[in-house]
Amino acid sequence: MRIAGIDIPDNKRGEIALTYIYGLGRSASKKILLEAGIDVTKKVSEWTEEESNKIRNIISSNFKIEGDLKSEQRLNIKRLLDIGCYRGLRHRKGLPVRGQKTKNNSRTRKGKRKTVANKKKAVK
Repeated sequence: MRIAGIDIPDNKRGEIALTYIYGLGRSASKKILLEAGIDVTKKVSEWTEEESNKIRNIISSNFKIEGDLKSEQRLNIKRLLDIGCYRGLRHRKGLPVRGQKTKNNSRTRKGKRKTVANKKKAVK
């Protein structure tokens, strides 16, 4: 089944399958299914065409997902970079933005380790 340009898996429960759409998590998918009047444990393959249309309408009217959400996030980060605030500088340098320590952790943001060699001692 295709919702919001994403193929969601047919063999999973509706609550889980909707999380394959970027911007929808478990709690949002539960709310969508409750609003559409569909059982949370019902598999996607068991949905009728009417139920899937209800879900599509709810998602398109109430949620910002996929490309719109990603572009909004990019614009927010670009705004921080442009105004030169602390968070923007951290984004620019590729360091953690939310106050984490960087001495030992934060390898995800900093990338692979860059080893700095020791200076060699002068030979007499």
